[in-house]
Amino acid sequence: MKLLVGLRNPGPDYEGTRHNLGYEVLQRVVDHGGEKLGRGPLKLRGQLGKLGSGPDRLLCFTPNSYMNESGGSVRAAAVYFKIATDEILVLHDDIDLAFGRMRLQVGGGSGGHNGIRSIEKALGTRDFARLKLGVGRPPSSVDPSDFVLRKFAKSERIEVDLMVESAVDVVLLWTEDQARAQESAALYNNS
Repeated sequence: MKLLVGLRNPGPDYEGTRHNLGYEVLQRVVDHGGEKLGRGPLKLRGQLGKLGSGPDRLLCFTPNSYMNESGGSVRAAAVYFKIATDEILVLHDDIDLAFGRMRLQVGGGSGGHNGIRSIEKALGTRDFARLKLGVGRPPSSVDPSDFVLRKFAKSERIEVDLMVESAVDVVLLWTEDQARAQESAALYNNS
């Protein structure tokens, strides 16, 4: 089994914000599989959807906590379902990646992303996959933490939707062949 984690801040105030882009991709993966996210086991403190069956099952998970505290829920899900860290893919926004670009990588630092930092701390390792979704740098006059809590402008939405759909393809490919998924994400940036 593999665990797909979409990072977000819960609640209607955060829907459509840059910081919730990982969750948006997760939701589209679940929709693509004809399923819905529902309440997971209480000890996981999150929403869960299951795609496929048996050893090929993909567990789609989002913590109910705020992003900066998501590590405990991700660890609980990994332990509960006995999933190794190399079978975890975390979807998240990245301000250091140009708007509309994506990068799939294993390990590396948090890049200042508090959700990733929380997961690294809870898992005790950096050795999990991340699909970074580029939201671009904020203007110099805007605090990065305020920037990621803003909704996308109407003019950005078309490109965001294209990136989300391509990210779904990368995620589904990752479940079968992680190296090809990494190549696919890189190719998307060059198209």
